[in-house]
Amino acid sequence: LRNTKNLQKLNQKELELGLSGTSTSWHKDYKDSAWIFVGGLPYDLTEGDIITVFSQYGEVVNINLIRDKTTGKQKGYAFLCYEDQKSTILAVDNLNAIKILNRMIRVEHVKDYKIPKESGDEDELTKLVRSAGCGP
Repeated sequence: LRNTKNLQKLNQKELELGLSGTSTSWHKDYKDSAWIFVGGLPYDLTEGDIITVFSQYGEVVNINLIRDKTTGKQKGYAFLCYEDQKSTILAVDNLNAIKILNRMIRVEHVKDYKIPKESGDEDELTKLVRSAGCGP
């Protein structure tokens, strides 16, 4: 929660100083990555639900909703990739600290995301999502 509030203060300060969207913005550190981290997700959301929320800021091309290997239940966080890196700025600035189903989510840039290798023992839902082109 503290990190979320600090990001909001940083964004507000950039707006006040007229730095938002410039090369001096803190977002520039992530200019080479179109990936974001989303934490605090309600456990009953699906990949489709998350894409629906985040697609208002750009075309989502990949999502990795982290699931328990044994139960297949999602763990409340995901990594999401946009087609255009600029969409990550909009998502981080506008969706960080919003509430979804009474849970405050955290949205942050990811600098060096590595797509996980397929292990072959994914549950059926994960296999379906990956074969449909939404997963890594």
